Amino acid sequence: MTEELIRKIESLDPKLHAFAWFDPAFAREQAKGLEKGGISKGPLWGIPVLVKDNICVEGVPTTCASKILKGFRPPYDATAVEKLKKAGAILLGMANMDEFAFGSSCEYSCYGPTRNPWDPTRVPGGSSGGSAAAVAAGLTALALGSDTGGSIRQPAAFCGVVGMKPTYGRVSRYGLIAFASSLDQIGPIARTVEEIALLLQGIAGFDPRDSTSGNLPVPDYQKELEKPVKGLRLGVPKEYFVDGLDPEVKKGIDAALAEFRRLGMSVTEVSLPHTEYAIPTYYVIATAEASSNLARFDGVQYGHRSSQGKSLLEMYTQTREEGFGPEAKRRIILGTFVLSSGYYEAYYGRALKVRTLIKKDFDRVFGSVDCLVTPTSPTPAFPLGEKMEDPLTMYLSDIHTISVNLAGVPALSVPCGFTQGGLPIGMQLIAKPFAEETLLKAAYAYQQATGWHKRQPPS
Repeated sequence: MTEELIRKIESLDPKLHAFAWFDPAFAREQAKGLEKGGISKGPLWGIPVLVKDNICVEGVPTTCASKILKGFRPPYDATAVEKLKKAGAILLGMANMDEFAFGSSCEYSCYGPTRNPWDPTRVPGGSSGGSAAAVAAGLTALALGSDTGGSIRQPAAFCGVVGMKPTYGRVSRYGLIAFASSLDQIGPIARTVEEIALLLQGIAGFDPRDSTSGNLPVPDYQKELEKPVKGLRLGVPKEYFVDGLDPEVKKGIDAALAEFRRLGMSVTEVSLPHTEYAIPTYYVIATAEASSNLARFDGVQYGHRSSQGKSLLEMYTQTREEGFGPEAKRRIILGTFVLSSGYYEAYYGRALKVRTLIKKDFDRVFGSVDCLVTPTSPTPAFPLGEKMEDPLTMYLSDIHTISVNLAGVPALSVPCGFTQGGLPIGMQLIAKPFAEETLLKAAYAYQQATGWHKRQPPS
């Protein structure tokens, strides 16, 4: 199986550019080790998994698709990677992404953009675009991504696959190179809901090395899939169906809601009144945390170091000038501004208060429904380069996913149709904290009743 994938990657990836790093010898060595019986046959034995380029793999280049981390090879595994290895998975390589996960299109990468397998003139979504594109194109069975404001779910929607952002704390963040520490979460990407359940089972659980890890039992997600969904209460937030929503996306969601009703679930309209403040709140909190987290990349201990600086300060300045791309610089500057003296309370402090209101919206609505249904993205995949010169328009493409990260709740994107032009449409399901099994069984029932996940992009 590994040899088959190596051939496919070498044939297709020069066009898609889903991989940030790939070494056939690395994959072959793991496969041979498994065949020799060196590792007990765990639940992921022999299954190839692609890892996003911001999740540390010991001895493997892990660069966040940034020049500033060129040549960095972590001396340890992230907890999620450690668990994959123990379960017998084969790590195929590192997936391309937006630099430091700053983006919604997988165009902000020092390795160049990833292309959508359904239409190579369009983006695969971001920032986990390489992971989603590789799964959709059949270059890997499973993939890990990270989700700070929609970075797993939006690429999954654009590429016609399934992607989950677990509850904040369900999967350890140890070894995930931080973008915004209070928002980041590692999660699975796969073709089917069953595979999402399998991979989530492998990486979930308490980790004492992560101070934000939830010390709660992990359900048997695969057993939960088969539980009945009749009587499940679904809510449709009216704030997610406003001007700017593509008519074909709305049509796909409406058809999915009809299917949920046919399966015996109830559907009612609900309100999340503070949704309109999610984008500005997110881009204050996320950039502030990014500014703080990225301060460590200065050319001293690892990664790129400029040879131009004549003093220590010049070396810092020149290294960061050369190492960071335009979107990373934009977010560092924004974050530094909102944290600066005289502006901290006006921006960051106020954003934290609004975040609490957004979380309370979700707490209230989950008192009357089990699951929320929304579009994952307001549009299908857009053309490469279309939004590169307009950052605000790019930021607005995450309008349906950002609130989930602010509230810390779990959400999953599942294919629910295609446009007339043949582009995938994604539907988002949202549940209360640590209720991933609710998402999985609802999505599984829908997937069993439809065939959208069976379609494959043209080879």
